[in-house]
Amino acid sequence: MKIAVLKERAAGETRVAATPETVKKFVGLGNEVAVESGAGERASISDSAFSDAGAVLGELATVMKDADIVLGIQAPKPTVLKGAKKGAWVAALFDPFQNSGLVAAYAKFGFEALSMEFMPRITRAQSMDVLSSQSNLAGYKAVLAAADTYDRAFPMMMTAAGTVQAARCFIMGVGVAGLQAIATARRLGAQVSATDVRSATKEQIESLGAKAIFVQDVAGIEGEGSGGYATEMSDEYKAAQAKLVSEHIAKQDIVITTALIPGRAAPVLITDEQIATMKPGSVIFDLAVAQGGNVEGSKPDKTVVKHGVSIIGFSNTPAHLAADSSALFARNHFNFLSAFWDAEAGAPVLDEEIGDAVRLTKGGEIVNERLQG
Repeated sequence: MKIAVLKERAAGETRVAATPETVKKFVGLGNEVAVESGAGERASISDSAFSDAGAVLGELATVMKDADIVLGIQAPKPTVLKGAKKGAWVAALFDPFQNSGLVAAYAKFGFEALSMEFMPRITRAQSMDVLSSQSNLAGYKAVLAAADTYDRAFPMMMTAAGTVQAARCFIMGVGVAGLQAIATARRLGAQVSATDVRSATKEQIESLGAKAIFVQDVAGIEGEGSGGYATEMSDEYKAAQAKLVSEHIAKQDIVITTALIPGRAAPVLITDEQIATMKPGSVIFDLAVAQGGNVEGSKPDKTVVKHGVSIIGFSNTPAHLAADSSALFARNHFNFLSAFWDAEAGAPVLDEEIGDAVRLTKGGEIVNERLQG
């Protein structure tokens, strides 16, 4: 089979969908791997490193010619795939709920779109889960970016000139990104607290040495959705949570928000009124800013100052750690395809549980149940 790896064309995208490590592994399975020249440049991977691993370097037309599988970070427009075989697989991030036009175009062009963000959160798919691998790095980067913007120190410092108090850091949303944010803020020496609508996360928060801030005695606080994601909460819970957060947030120096609901705009967790209660010089990092934002008034890739509080957030946080995020994403790709590799066919053969979950289009039609109706 021929596997093609393209240079990313989305604005601000620095990652690459394969690395010399995964290229070598794909070649070891008997594949030809073609990499577009310059594909890894922004992730600090040279063309020579790819060629040394066994890849064939070339321009777009050469790379795409007769490609069976295309690996990407963000799904390219179907017109970029000119020359690929009819029915070729494209494994990448499609953001299917927001990019219905792109999914329809893939069906029209006859490509099989495999949406990596639709990977089911089951045990055997953990090593294929790009959302987890990228969110882990995003949580880490969010704390570093907030620390860089914050004009005070994170850890307590006892000096001859006096004591510098530790920063107070509050993490809202304790998924993969939130847990890493807790761990990172703790390593930097902050006093860390965290909250989530899912009661099961309380133990996780405390196991990392942070203080759990939870609404008590309100029905429905489990908040568990499919795959471990949070779901929309009752109005009663939302009111109780808003009161609790308002009381807590006024005492914080750093707030990291991470809440997302699949297929929906990010829920607003912090209002302008709540921002006004925070101390001047405080910092909020909105990890959900690209999906509408958890913070009222946040803007992707811009610093917004409201009531003396700096509100920041990146439209693509993992892209700010291009080398490591590319390495993890590339391994997710390899783990996904190699898990279904059929030696006799010389190709991957997807099963129903994972294959049907990630497959968006096939045979000229949109086939994913989550996109029907």
